[in-house]
This record gives sequence, structure tokens and C-alpha cells, in this order.
Amino acid sequence: MGIAEKAKKAKSASILLSAVKTDTKNTALAKIAEALKSKSAELIAANQKDLRLAEKSKLASPLLKRLKFDEGKIADVCAGIETLIKLDDPVGKTLSATELDEGLNLYKVSCPIGVIGVVFESRPDALVQISTLCLKSGNAVLLKGGSEAANTNKILAKVIAEATCQRSAGSGQRSEGIPDGWIQLLETRQDVAEMLKMDEDIDLVIPRGSNEFVRYIMNHTNIPVLGHAEGICHVYVDGAADIDMAVKIAVDSKCQYVAVCNATETLLVDSKIAKEFLPKVKAAFDAKNVELRGCKKTRSIIKVKPATEKDWSTEYLDYILSLKVVDGIDEAIEHINHYGSHHTDAIVTQDKATAEKFLDLVDSAGVFWNCSTRFADGYRYGLGAEVGISTTKIHSRGPVGLEGLLIYKWKLLGSGQIVADYAEGKKKFTHKKLI
Repeated sequence: MGIAEKAKKAKSASILLSAVKTDTKNTALAKIAEALKSKSAELIAANQKDLRLAEKSKLASPLLKRLKFDEGKIADVCAGIETLIKLDDPVGKTLSATELDEGLNLYKVSCPIGVIGVVFESRPDALVQISTLCLKSGNAVLLKGGSEAANTNKILAKVIAEATCQRSAGSGQRSEGIPDGWIQLLETRQDVAEMLKMDEDIDLVIPRGSNEFVRYIMNHTNIPVLGHAEGICHVYVDGAADIDMAVKIAVDSKCQYVAVCNATETLLVDSKIAKEFLPKVKAAFDAKNVELRGCKKTRSIIKVKPATEKDWSTEYLDYILSLKVVDGIDEAIEHINHYGSHHTDAIVTQDKATAEKFLDLVDSAGVFWNCSTRFADGYRYGLGAEVGISTTKIHSRGPVGLEGLLIYKWKLLGSGQIVADYAEGKKKFTHKKLI
């Protein structure tokens, strides 16, 4: 099936899927989890093939870690699906209601966006998270994963499609009530190029990848694009920080999982606390085999490699961290807003006024106080996983979960009213808020 046919099938499916009832969607999600568990051996075998090919092609170690899809990852995605099932259905909620006149009521009601094209990195678990979020929110989805995960993604997409579109014996009807074609897998780069031209069938594109890739997507399509280019995240250790807490948060922000967009890449340290803090945090990072690169002030206190101007705007996705000593909160905020990617940034301090200044003035989708940047995640936010993280300021910002995959429509319920009566002064609007 060509990309044009896949897009049109998804478009047709999206119209029907938008009206599927909550129980039906939840039953389908449960079927997906069951199928993933029952097909785990087949999925792991396909993933092992991808891993062997990736190792031969010398794929970087952090990316190999993201590519792995074993029993633990399968258990994790199934747990995510169970959480998703428990969440309220976001579709069909009345967001506002206004009486325009007696017998003429206007409702603002949440609805799916339609067809979403997602191009994502070499994480097979992302395919499960994205597709199940789209199903719960009533959206059809076109998926293109990294070529490194081609075998795993092919099996995953097949398992999910079959689990949701089973047919009752002899009836020809779908037993789960989910329209055929709601999930489509794209397999080549050319598919992506063609998808970007299909603004009549695709309503939103969400790219997940490098800055250059995201910019390419934005510059080559008329379809609205939602996403982020890079995750250059910071932790700022203020002069009023609890040092033990700051060390713990810095290490978790960097090392809990280095190959992700919410891992910290630059650690900023107030000069007031630098001499006491830097030796302790260096010892903690040395224990984790993290390569440290520091500014001149940092290197006057601890022995680390010199940082260059390029380091401040680099997303390492590896066991590398840049360190900079700053003269207080204002310099920290200025550095973050200049070099950061508006993703997630954290402050560690016991001073509430300083923290509030940081939270107000750092221009990022996520601003944290006394906690790890790794919390920037749709599952951890209780959003039912995420299709990605957006650093844009239109429609959705931060982890994009169920609500980020919705838009709304206006429903006007009348009883024979016509505009001429209001234009000629025969009737007047009441504009009375009902909700």
C-alpha cells in the first residue's frame, strides 16, 4: 500500500474513530496490552535482529540503549497502557456553554485533531506510547520510526492493528469497534517526504529528532508542526541550596537516563557556593563515569576538561556534562534563556523568592524547583505517556499527552433563529454563561 493510500485510509478512519465510545476504546487498549504480552517472544526476536544490525553499523551506545525492547520494556509499555485506560476520556467534554438567546445555546466541545503524522527516534516503546495515546484521544496516526528499529516497529504496528481491528467470526464486523486503517506504518524516508505534502489528509505532524531534522520538517510542509528540536536542559544550583540535595538532583538529572531530551546537559553553580559544592558533585559524577567540561572559574576549583562556547548549546545525550559558575540568579536565567532550548530547567534552592523568580523568568516549557529535570515526562505528569514534548507556544507546551492531541469544535443548538432578526434589532443576544 502506498503512502497516499495509507493517508487516505487513516483520514477515513479518523472520522469514525472520533465518535467511538470510551468503553470501546478502553477495551481495544486492553487488547493491545494482552497482544504485546502474548507476542513478546516475537517482538524480542525482531528487536534482537535490529540490535545486531545496529551494533554492526556502530550505532552509538546511548542510542543502542534506547533501541532495546526487552521484557522489561514490554512490561513498562503495558503498565502505561493500563494507566491510560484509567484516565478519563478527553473527547466530547463541554469546555464552555453560553446562551446566546433563549433557545439558542453555544457549546465549546473537545474533539480529536484527526490524523497525526509522527516521525520519531529509534525507541520502539515510543511507537506503543504514541499509537495508544492517539487511540484514546480518537486520532488516527501515521508512524515513522528510526530505520534502526525497522523490524521491531513492523511487528509492533502489526500486533497493535490486529489487536484493535479483529473481526467477529462470520460477521465481517470489527469486534472492537475500532475502524480499520487508524494506525499506519511508514517505512522509508521517501514516505516521510511524501507525507509532508499531504495537507489535505494529515492534520498535524509531530517530529522527534535532531534540531536539523525538525527544522527540515517545518520548512518542507504546510501541515502544522508540533514538537521540539533539542533538549538542552539545565540545573542551576543557587547559593542558598542544600548541597546534599543539589548533588542528588544534579546526578539524577544527568545520569538516570542520559540518552533522553529531559536529561540535564549544563550545570550552573552560584559562585557563592561553588567552592563547597563543586568538589562534592565532581566526586558523585566521577563515580558515574561522567566526563565534565568546565568554564575557567570551574577549573580554578576542580580539575575538569575546558568547556568551549559550543558546549553551552550542545545536547550530548551521553555521559558528558558542562559546568559553569555564575554570579547569581540573574546570570543563570540569562544563560538559560540564551543557550537553552526552552525544554526543561530546574533550580535547587531553599530561598522561595529566588525560586519564584526563576520559575517566572526562565522561558521554558517546564521550570522545576528542587527536583530532577527527568520528571519532564507525560507518564510522570499523569498524562498517559506522551507523543513528544513541545517547546512551541501554540496549542500545546511541554509533554504532549491526551489533552495535547485534542482541539475543539463549536456546537450551536437553536430553535429556528436567524441572524436577520438580530441584525434588524428584532431580537437581542443575552450572552448568558451557562458553564
